[in-house]
Amino acid sequence: MTKKERYAAVVAYFSQAMPEAETELHFQSDFHLLVAVMLSAQCTDKRVNLVTPALFEAYPTAEAMAGASEESVLEYIKSVSYPNSKARHLVATARQLVERFGGQVPETLEELTSLPGVGRKTANVVMSVAFGQARMAVDTHVFRVSHRLGLVGAKARTPLAVETELVRNFPEDVIPRAHHWLILHGRYVCTALRPHCLECGLQRACAFFNKKS
Repeated sequence: MTKKERYAAVVAYFSQAMPEAETELHFQSDFHLLVAVMLSAQCTDKRVNLVTPALFEAYPTAEAMAGASEESVLEYIKSVSYPNSKARHLVATARQLVERFGGQVPETLEELTSLPGVGRKTANVVMSVAFGQARMAVDTHVFRVSHRLGLVGAKARTPLAVETELVRNFPEDVIPRAHHWLILHGRYVCTALRPHCLECGLQRACAFFNKKS
């Protein structure tokens, strides 16, 4: 199977099996999304969704969080990973959103990554989910699934290299959904230690499965 055929098979499968793929993070505004994605770094979406309702009730906008202390924000998020640094970054980011962007979440990579605690992956998620841009955030699931399926080559050893190859080969209009396809597939089917290959609908297109069999 050529790479072009493999991408076509993956798009066809997920378009039918997961047509409405979206983030599992809960949010009601662009600001909420940014906060949730920042909290999700090295933490599960399930855990983030447990802490954000109270956090968003206390600080529903960037303006509200900008006036908070790090200690007060920490009380709401202390059960997530690295809570101290995340509390510091959330307050600092909220203040910069107010001071530089009128309290609104910016739409460009350069502006988003200029915010404290916002890296390329977080920025890509926000641009994709909030603004519908053709951005591919590469987390551990996307990295693993892309290699196993054979969507990227062995030389794609960094998240940026994987992102570049995926964006180059997926049709632009499906990239926002493809990001979620790969994450959810990695989270529930193509898991790290014991992939559920016999339950997977991508066996024919999967380089890992066909090499193994």
